[in-house]
Amino acid sequence: MTSIDDLFKGASGKRKFENPTEADPTQAYKSVKLSSNSDAKRALHASAADDEEDEEDGEAGPALPPDLEGSEDGDDEEGRFFGGGIDEDAKDAMDYLDAQDGEEAIEEEKYDLPWLRKLALNFEKKVNKNASLRAKYEDDPAKFMESEGDLDEAIKGLSILSEHPELYEEFAKNAAAAKLVELLAHENTDIAIAAIEIISELTDEDVEAEQEQWDTLVSAFLDADLLSLLISNFNRFDESDEADASGVYHSLNVLENLLSQPTHTDAIGKETKLVIWLLNRIQVVERPTTQNKQYASEILSILTQSSRPNRTHIINANGVEIIMTQLAPYRRDDPEKESAEEEYMENLFNCLTSLVDEAEGKAKFLEAEGVELCLLMVRDGKTSKSRSLKVLDHACGYAETTTSIPPQTNGSTSSKGKEKAPPSSTSEETQTTNAAIPVCDKLITSRGLKPLFTTFMKPHKSSPQTTEHILGIFASLLRSLPANTDSRYRLLAKFLEKDYAKIHKLVSLRRDYAARVAAFDARLKERKKGLSRAEMEEVDVESVADRLDEGLYCLERVDAVLAWLVAEDDGAREAIVKALGETGEGLKDVRVTLQAQLDGVLEVEGAEREMLETLVEFLR
Repeated sequence: MTSIDDLFKGASGKRKFENPTEADPTQAYKSVKLSSNSDAKRALHASAADDEEDEEDGEAGPALPPDLEGSEDGDDEEGRFFGGGIDEDAKDAMDYLDAQDGEEAIEEEKYDLPWLRKLALNFEKKVNKNASLRAKYEDDPAKFMESEGDLDEAIKGLSILSEHPELYEEFAKNAAAAKLVELLAHENTDIAIAAIEIISELTDEDVEAEQEQWDTLVSAFLDADLLSLLISNFNRFDESDEADASGVYHSLNVLENLLSQPTHTDAIGKETKLVIWLLNRIQVVERPTTQNKQYASEILSILTQSSRPNRTHIINANGVEIIMTQLAPYRRDDPEKESAEEEYMENLFNCLTSLVDEAEGKAKFLEAEGVELCLLMVRDGKTSKSRSLKVLDHACGYAETTTSIPPQTNGSTSSKGKEKAPPSSTSEETQTTNAAIPVCDKLITSRGLKPLFTTFMKPHKSSPQTTEHILGIFASLLRSLPANTDSRYRLLAKFLEKDYAKIHKLVSLRRDYAARVAAFDARLKERKKGLSRAEMEEVDVESVADRLDEGLYCLERVDAVLAWLVAEDDGAREAIVKALGETGEGLKDVRVTLQAQLDGVLEVEGAEREMLETLVEFLR
């Protein structure tokens, strides 16, 4: 028979801890939420009435014939059958009680400041009493166990605050907020877990709190050393125990709640112990992948995508190699669809993609043979193929790295043949280079061109995302590979072979992307009719992301590749002009795209701007 839990499973989008084994009855009680219009007395009364109705419904058999309906009062002569079974006095008494228990006699509880202060005071008393008894009867747990149960109940009683966020700011000022955080260090891990769960609930995104209310409460928690206590608990939780596994889950949930606000991302990311624990957690071998392992990978993904300092911390903790090692098995095996393992794999690919955007990440990626692994994944064609192309796209992307050049100390010789000492004041010079050059060169020397161009030329088989990443790789290779090198010659030869087949494919793609962008711009023009100049500019800014997604990003990549080929080879230029001319287009259309990128809303960095300006000149 289907259980109630099964019927409601998945009814809410809110993440919930999934117990790996059947629930223990002792763990069944949880935080109780009462809405402002809840009524315990009425519920009790309704329950009694339901019991009475159940008893009446239990009478079986067909309806009585008219001649057996009994007397006027519904009873037989003895008053034993078919009647209420009570005399008039008893009936009057019950009517009186019903009136007293009616809705009009029940006062609705007010969740206001006096109520909050009373709740907080009661909570503090339970915390202090438990601490006092624990200190007094340290060697006799039986003496403080009852107070521990009372404390657990008091912690869960704070759950109701999540339905009254208007009280958050007042609660944050109260000592109870700090007391709640301090319980994360409680000797009894069950108490610590209960406190973590309540903090998770109070900071959850589902709470309908104003930003200022949420910020005030979170600041109070952080001031009470929430982050440090939360992280220290990871090492004392044993996930083979269901309760401890739940504690890890809710701790990660608190971290996710905090990371929802950018102001907290760097503070969390610089916690070295947390980064190390997360990297260690994703390495635990599990079959199947558990919810906590997947959750740890998700926190890493959020950290890497949130800021450059966080990426640096994870790179320095050997994160690139660890993540690549965890991804290696997906070269040949696909995770089960819509499973925790599939999400785990996606999170790790997102992490790696963000890490290789950084110059240090590119260097670590090369050291760990990341280019070779990604190319193997592309060749094997599993689910990891498109994700690997995305990683290669970002790894080949331009990234400046600054290196120090030792000062020149060429001493000169005096008239007496003695070398003069170098100047006492020396200054180091710095040199800026493109950190993507070694990655691009490795992709060529590792025979990466064949699988890339094979995938690119397959008709109607590549997903839009796959094509987008391949175009990005092509543009990066042409930008980064040094002139007059073997790697660059090999790349150009691929574009020119087979009667310029790749160039014709590029022009065909360009036509499709240009049509999509033109259609989007037409809709945008209609939307801007009747607006002021300021309003039109605002609409343009709001539409940048949608316009890029609609095809502008890929159009810019295609036109950059075409511009490079025009600049590099006369035969390629002739083939491109001919292919564009088939639909009345020309190099001026390519130039317009690149010039629009220079003049657009998005800021173009110095090195990128210099490259685009050079390409525009070649197209004149």
